[in-house]
Amino acid sequence: MLEGEILHEDCEGHKGVIREGGLQWMTAGKGIVHSEMPSSNSNGITHNKGLQLWINLSSRQKLVEPSYQEIESKDIAETEKDGVRVRVIAGEWNGVKSKICTRTPTMYLDFTLSPGSRISQPIPLHWNAFVYVLQGHGHFGDSKLQHSAAAAHHLLVLGLGGDMLEAWNGSDSGLPLRFILVAGEPIGEPMVQFGPFVMNTQEEIDETIDDFENFRNGFEKARHWKSQAASALGLF
Repeated sequence: MLEGEILHEDCEGHKGVIREGGLQWMTAGKGIVHSEMPSSNSNGITHNKGLQLWINLSSRQKLVEPSYQEIESKDIAETEKDGVRVRVIAGEWNGVKSKICTRTPTMYLDFTLSPGSRISQPIPLHWNAFVYVLQGHGHFGDSKLQHSAAAAHHLLVLGLGGDMLEAWNGSDSGLPLRFILVAGEPIGEPMVQFGPFVMNTQEEIDETIDDFENFRNGFEKARHWKSQAASALGLF
């Protein structure tokens, strides 16, 4: 969560609040019905900003039991060096490791570069990777060869075969550059997606939808469940 807070709950009875700066890493596994609803401030005005990333699981892990990992803002691994501050959501940076355990090998780094600072970030060869700019204006690529300039709300998909990202804040405005770098190891399996369901074959998708509609194989407790937060907003 970048700003505000989100209320979450599910059919298994889990519930809580993801507050500003906090993190929730949910593994849906075999399936769970849940809701995520924005919380309102004391004036009744909803103002929330956050990032949500969906990561595929390998076929051998798709039917694991659902689980949550939740970390408050103050407990997220963070480090700073030479004008570069990094919040380590997943993976590792400069010897600082995230507390999050990922079933699919993943790097998720939240960078803030002060004016004039730069990074050279290794990325495992052949991993898929992208950059999303949250604030400011920066340069990404090879400072001696080809590079791209990008401002807030722009996404850069990194080319395959590279093993390094260079980024620098050359802004004259004096503003920081904030962006996330996300990278992951390709699973190398066929993928079929329908709505929130992601499996390996159409047959598996059909079976999953049938389980969901008939409250089987992980969806048993969803039969009579309704989100309290959604009901309070008149959505049910």
